[in-house]
Amino acid sequence: MERSDALVFFGATGDLAYKKIFPALHSMVRRGTLQVPVIGVAKAGWTRDQLLERARASIDEHGGGVDKAAFGRLEKILAYVDGDYADLETFANLRRALGGAQRHERAGGDRKTLRPQSSLGADPQRSRAHGFSGASGVPHRPLSG
Repeated sequence: MERSDALVFFGATGDLAYKKIFPALHSMVRRGTLQVPVIGVAKAGWTRDQLLERARASIDEHGGGVDKAAFGRLEKILAYVDGDYADLETFANLRRALGGAQRHERAGGDRKTLRPQSSLGADPQRSRAHGFSGASGVPHRPLSG
């Protein structure tokens, strides 16, 4: 089975990320099942350091506590792109943040993105302009740790 070479999630500063996503990422890193770059995207005006602080608080509150070694590995793979989903520049920045994550080119397919629920009506051309498929959807159930 082919594996993804990056994980991108939108709404990185929101409640779902705080309550479910960061604890799940921490758990996956701790178990050794997440070893690819993780890029959080949000329109919050934050820095990467602020996102890391929020991730640590999230894991402490909702993930059963921070495993220092696992969090250290998560810090190394976690990047942050600040921007609005409706702004093409956000996708240009995301493409840069993905760096060497190019599996879609080797496999001949498209990058798949999961749009935040609030943007499901947005024009998919915004993401396609930077090589993303614009696939829409929301998780059917929360991620578990």
